[in-house]
Amino acid sequence: MLLAPLVGVDRDTRDRRLKKAILVTFVLAAANIPFIIVSIRPTVSSAIAEQQMAQLWREPASIETADLFNGPWVGAAPNPNATYAFVKPKLHGNSPGLTVHDPKGEEWSVKQGAEASVEVAVSRVLSAIGYHQPPVFFLPSFTLQRNGAVERAPGGRFRAKLESLREMGDWSWHQNPFVDTRPYQGLLVALMMFNSSDLKDSNNTVYEMVPPRDGAPRWYVVRDVGSALGETAKLDAREGDPDLFERLSFIRGMHDGFVEFSYHGWHQELFTKRIRPDDVRWTCERLAKLSDAQWHDAFRAGGFDPPVADRFIRRLKAKIDEGLKLGNRGAR
Repeated sequence: MLLAPLVGVDRDTRDRRLKKAILVTFVLAAANIPFIIVSIRPTVSSAIAEQQMAQLWREPASIETADLFNGPWVGAAPNPNATYAFVKPKLHGNSPGLTVHDPKGEEWSVKQGAEASVEVAVSRVLSAIGYHQPPVFFLPSFTLQRNGAVERAPGGRFRAKLESLREMGDWSWHQNPFVDTRPYQGLLVALMMFNSSDLKDSNNTVYEMVPPRDGAPRWYVVRDVGSALGETAKLDAREGDPDLFERLSFIRGMHDGFVEFSYHGWHQELFTKRIRPDDVRWTCERLAKLSDAQWHDAFRAGGFDPPVADRFIRRLKAKIDEGLKLGNRGAR
């Protein structure tokens, strides 16, 4: 039984619920017993969704001039020369990590491993085309004080915990104000282009913005986007793998006016007979405005070596061209 987590549920609790739901699903499937999948529907009228759209997405003033190295959070980057104090280990998710405090007392969530670089690069691109993202940065290594000793620790994705971004809990892919709107559809397309394989509600966060930012009092954010740039398997997917990313296809074809993607990750029902050519074109038109320098800045922000970044960028640009051509074949 797959149920959408509620806003306000803490992360450890929702992870336990997710694991339980997965186990129950496998048990029911093995016993050939039907199980419930949450219906996909908007929670408000289309008029209200349009009024609230700034909570999910806003049209950028100029994609062509967006800073994809520093991102939209000017002055919020962690100090690479500071000593960070250990607070606690990361207990959820598949990637190692920890929580630390910087010398100013600010708290940072550090994700280590392969997902760290991917998350920063993908986050930069999503921000550039109008989707809200929290302040995330990559440090290749950092100085850590733990148990009275100082060591040089492996780097990772640093995400600041700011008073201006108050976490309110998860939001559901299946039921939210923006289901079926073009920006919601376009977000799914963008994640498909990156081969994002971890589209779980527990990776979505609603933030209360204090004060409002970008015209919105709250943000609907796809936050943990590190499981990407590889394959799209449900379990044990490999992220940040240029060989896999180059090899796997993007669009498999068309059926009954809907786009069929080569996607094997979580919640395939979000894409089955739901995405039309114009949804794909809408996203690709925005991504096509990014220059080569901006693409390289996004991957440089994630700490990728230039030759590896080149391979990812070439494949992404090929997907953009594929999507633009697809859009010419049919309209919504």
